[in-house]
Order: sequence, then structure tokens, then C-alpha cells
Amino acid sequence: MPDPAIQAATRQIATCRATGRAPVIKTFFDNPTFTATHIVHDPATRACAVVDSVMDYDPASGKIDYAMAQEVVDYITAEKLKVDWLLETHVHADHLSAAPWLQERLGGRLAIGADIKTVQNIFGKLFNAGTRFARDGSQFDHLFHDGETFTLGSLPAIALHVPGHTPADMAYVIGDAAFIGDTLFMPDYGTARADFPGGNARTLYQSIRRLLSLPEETRLFLCHDYKAPGRDTYAWETTIGAERAHNVHVHNGVDEETFVAMRTARDATLSLPNLIMPSVQVNMRGGHLPEPEDNGVSYIKIPVSGS
Repeated sequence: MPDPAIQAATRQIATCRATGRAPVIKTFFDNPTFTATHIVHDPATRACAVVDSVMDYDPASGKIDYAMAQEVVDYITAEKLKVDWLLETHVHADHLSAAPWLQERLGGRLAIGADIKTVQNIFGKLFNAGTRFARDGSQFDHLFHDGETFTLGSLPAIALHVPGHTPADMAYVIGDAAFIGDTLFMPDYGTARADFPGGNARTLYQSIRRLLSLPEETRLFLCHDYKAPGRDTYAWETTIGAERAHNVHVHNGVDEETFVAMRTARDATLSLPNLIMPSVQVNMRGGHLPEPEDNGVSYIKIPVSGS
């Protein structure tokens, strides 16, 4: 069956390439969390979006800082850009979002996929967040649905729902560039894990194959890089063509059953991300800390269970 959202994205990419209307992209890489924050802007209007920002967090002391986010502010200010969107590809489990802090300074609408409500229900129960924690996505200004179109200045854009890593993962195709979160990594590193609550390896495969049906020249911008063995530098930009031909987990010819078996076995060997407890609790709230308790202090919960 034809996929209307992919067809629309394909037409958009072709038109942007034919007319030379490509977005400009600047990336800031946070080494402690291996996270790439992308600032994408329309050169015609200077409108921009910030994709997957990072709040600095020290788990030993509980202290937060915004040095990484300040670099984003400095760049946007120096380039005289106007923030239209603060885009989250999903509820990250490995870094805390700085979106509310950036929004206070730069404006813009904070957005994520509509299935954030599913993630909030899952983790709201896991962390016993209580009835005061809204599970309706209201912490965000906009919830994107699959195939929804929007604009960044004069650039066309479309949101694609790509679940599997989490139920709410979104990819944002802006002009001829796609910001795909954790669905894929660089070709030499592979694919995202699918063993978090609500994740599913089979769904992830289907989402990846959907993304790989975009034109091969589509520029892909990734959320993380961990330096594959034999590579000494971090990388976060590739293409659909490179992923189809060379991705070590899901290149052309890898079928669904083979991928699911590989991904399931690999995930069973992985430890949890270092910042998963604070990250999920903050990011499911749109980057806000949990509400302060009666002493005015916010706390991160850590569930404890027996062996």
C-alpha cells in the first residue's frame, strides 16, 4: 500500500533539491552524553528550529547547568536567527532536555509526537508520579501526528511517526534533511535499542524500513554517536543511501526476522544508560524538573526492587 506521508516527504525533498532551497544546519555535540543538538534554519527568513537540546546534569551532586544550551543561544543570537520550534524526537533516556530554558530565552513552540501520552502513562506508573502529573502531553505546546505538515520559515516540513525505540519517536523532515532521533545511528554503528518499556524491535524494523524508503540523497541527522570500532571521530550526518547500503544492522537484504533476532539478543547484553532515571522523569515533563516538594526542592525518584 502507498504511504501518503512518505510520498509527501519524497515530493518535498525532490522539490527542495531541485530549487536549491536547502536548510542550513549547525550541530553542537555533547561529549558526556554523546548527543547531537541540531540547529536548522531557513536561509531566506532566518527562522530556525532546535532539535534535541541538552541540559547539563551531574548525577553525583544532582546539580544542573546550561553551558551546552548557552552555546546554542550564543550561536542563534550571533546568526540573528528566530526560533520557531523546539523539537524533541522522543523522550530521551540518556540526556535531559534544555528546551524550557531555551524557550524562556529564545521563544519558539515546544513539540513532540502525539504518542508522548503513551510514554507518560508508562513512566508515570513506573515512577509513581501521582495524579498531579498530567499524562495528556500538555507540557508541550504542540503534539505532532504522523504525516502532519508544518513550516520553518519558507521551508516545508513534515513529521513522521517512527516508533520502536519508544512508542513516541518522531522524525522531522525539514526541506531535504531528516532529523531522525535514535532510530538509526551511523552506518558503522547500527540501530537504536528497543528494550525500554514500550519499545519493540519488530516495530523499530518497520519504522526504519519506512525511513529508508525516502530518496537516497536525503540528508540524515542523528541524535547520538558512540564512535564505532575503528573510527576515531564523532559523526552525526549521513544519507539514506549510505544507510541502505552499509548499515551494519539493517542494510538492504536484512529481513525483519533476522533483525528482530539480532536486536533482541544485542539488547539483552546492554546496561541501562547512566542518566536514564533523571532523563525520563524530566523529559516526560517536557524538560521540566518534577514539582518541588514542601521544602522547595525537586527530587528524582529511583525505584528499588529485590533481586
